[in-house]
Amino acid sequence: MKYFVNDGCISCGLCEGTCPEVFSMTDTGKAKAIEAEVYAEYESAAAEAKDGCPVGAIEEV
Repeated sequence: MKYFVNDGCISCGLCEGTCPEVFSMTDTGKAKAIEAEVYAEYESAAAEAKDGCPVGAIEEV
């Protein structure tokens, strides 16, 4: 599974704090997800980050 952070990101950093193996903050302050498939060992944390996003800016693709 892959994730995408849409333009609704408010730069709170929750996703990076929850799953830094998949999410990071860009130089513009917005979050982004890795472009590769999420490794099985990080799927739970990545899903937790998606579910915890306060504005629903993380999508599964």
